[in-house]
Amino acid sequence: MDINQSAVLPRAEAGLRHFMHMVYGWMSLGLLVTGACGAYMASDPRMIVNLIHNPILFYGIMIGELGLVVVLSAWVAKMDVSTAKFAFLFYAALTGVSLSTVYLVYTAQSIASTFFLTGGLFGVMCAYGYLTKTDLTSFGNILFMALIGLILASVVNLWLHSAAIMWATTYIGILIFTGLTAYDAQKIKAMYDSASDGTEIETKSAILGALELYLDFINLFLSLLRAFGRRRD
Repeated sequence: MDINQSAVLPRAEAGLRHFMHMVYGWMSLGLLVTGACGAYMASDPRMIVNLIHNPILFYGIMIGELGLVVVLSAWVAKMDVSTAKFAFLFYAALTGVSLSTVYLVYTAQSIASTFFLTGGLFGVMCAYGYLTKTDLTSFGNILFMALIGLILASVVNLWLHSAAIMWATTYIGILIFTGLTAYDAQKIKAMYDSASDGTEIETKSAILGALELYLDFINLFLSLLRAFGRRRD
């Protein structure tokens, strides 16, 4: 290795660390916004009850969340960076409002303990995905197909109301989103391009990566909460 190559490697490593810090920074900010909005709604349960009793508003929020995920995932590269930032944080805020309904079902202590459990498991899997030399692409493809099956089973169960299907999808969901966390962490690491250091492209890539990890965290949290959360009397 010549001198020029030895100088490039540390710069590339520093650039990758900076990019990953941006990804996890945006993801953490998104979770903070979600938590703050959820806690605000929970401060007055009447707001949550009114939300549930207003199906147009409730389902409008759900549709808005889905639309923002699609828009960010498909067109973030074409957006102005300020628009991408706003869309991500607005999505996180809407998610906090819709997830506030869990406060009517589970105790606050259970929600808090599940959040920390999720954080620990999420952190371990992110570290594994980042550090492992094993290519997780095939594993990720299998998990994605399993996720589609999970969604279909959950939709069917809206009509069947089967407790067995509900519990099966809950525990399978834990496995799927645990695995997807490691896969996405590795995929986001591979997204890094040193040529985009310090540009808007890097920021938008970081926001896209943050969105993917944010979705993994939220879905893992909800699966763990359904499995282990303590319901209100």
